[in-house]
Amino acid sequence: MINNELSVIDSLEELEAFLLSVENGGLGLQSVEGVGMATNNADGRHFVAVFNDKQQLIYGRWVTNDVFENGKELVSKGPRHTH
Repeated sequence: MINNELSVIDSLEELEAFLLSVENGGLGLQSVEGVGMATNNADGRHFVAVFNDKQQLIYGRWVTNDVFENGKELVSKGPRHTH
């Protein structure tokens, strides 16, 4: 489920802010167990995916190709800043 079809993450700073929001519970998501980068099989678009404890997609945001290529380490290691 991609949330907010028109809101595309287009910078690493925005990706980091999104990850911090997920980490801090700012999106109100329940049972978050992980975050990863993914590609939509239907159209090849990239997105950042939030998974629950059953590895099901519970939230997603589209990302640009640049963010997909350059943000993989940020997603796998987590945000640099904490609040």
